[in-house]
Amino acid sequence: MSITLEHVVFDCTNAAELAGFWAGVLKSEVDAGGNEFFATVNKGGDGTVLMFIQVPEQRVGKNRLHVDLATRDWAAEVDRVVGLGAKRVGEYDEYGTHWITLADPEGNVFDLAEVR
Repeated sequence: MSITLEHVVFDCTNAAELAGFWAGVLKSEVDAGGNEFFATVNKGGDGTVLMFIQVPEQRVGKNRLHVDLATRDWAAEVDRVVGLGAKRVGEYDEYGTHWITLADPEGNVFDLAEVR
């Protein structure tokens, strides 16, 4: 039997709110039953499920793991994601890839790369 990736879990202050942001980024919806303590995105779909769990402690410093996303319509998607509540952190063009680092509403950084 092989190992599969089932969930990417975000510790957060409000699970439903952060799941709503990420559902918007992925043009999806928060799965039924989501609340401030626990929520998921893509539970019934193909691929990895994003899981959001409320924790009492605040995030300190930069997260050690982050999500990398990619799109062909890079400029429009960056604007759309910022419109959902992301903050621009930095823009890079290295290693043959152009990407922007963003932070979600709780400060978790993620990258959105341009598919050329």
